[in-house]
Amino acid sequence: MAAMKRLTDKVAIVTGGAVGIGQAYVRALAAEGATVIIADIADGSALATAADDGRGAIMFVETDVSDEEAVRHLVDSVVSAAGRIDIVVNNAAVFSNLPMGPFTDIDVELWARVMAVNVQGPFLVAKHVAPVMIARRSGKIINIGSVTFNRGAPNFLHYVTSKGAIVAMTRSLSRELGEHGICVNTLSPGFVLSDSILANPEHVEIARVPVRNSRALKRDAYPDDLIGALIFLASSESDFVTGQTIAVDGGSVNT
Repeated sequence: MAAMKRLTDKVAIVTGGAVGIGQAYVRALAAEGATVIIADIADGSALATAADDGRGAIMFVETDVSDEEAVRHLVDSVVSAAGRIDIVVNNAAVFSNLPMGPFTDIDVELWARVMAVNVQGPFLVAKHVAPVMIARRSGKIINIGSVTFNRGAPNFLHYVTSKGAIVAMTRSLSRELGEHGICVNTLSPGFVLSDSILANPEHVEIARVPVRNSRALKRDAYPDDLIGALIFLASSESDFVTGQTIAVDGGSVNT
């Protein structure tokens, strides 16, 4: 007898789901029975077709998470099509193509763009999804952090600062939404060799060896390493877990 899928009949939104680690999140949620909406500025229609298991359970909605009207349209579209929103994975972020260097060289416009996508984006998604979840008195918001926040990585101040804000956002939202039965947690990956990262050799050359050496488990990390924690946080198995940060980095940091 086949095991019961843990997310059957659930509806999930994955921002930034068209590329990189986001693709792994989309596939994993769908494999556990969820209907998944890819929200991205990149075209996710091919992934929606390729990853679908015949249920018509993966949709793509073009979305710039830094734009409130776009986020409002996303939420309205999902509710109209699926009637509910149970899970949100706030994954969209500016990262893989960010230049590394001294913070004194960071352009103000670039700083603002990183904050708009990495911080304002999750805020806007939570703002517009929360009323839908509150009406059902349930929901899982999974914010994607980074262990760079714990380590205080140099030469990456815009990104690290944005991920520190995500942890603060998670803690505050968990307090505010807990009375409505909504769980808010942070999934915090280490340096993961996704397609997006491998396409930017500068990041790989600088980080791969020292990060691997810092881990208790001395190997590279790949998107599939994050899936167990993701499904745990998305499913009923974590119904009494909120406000927490789960680091999935092979023991590079201790939380």
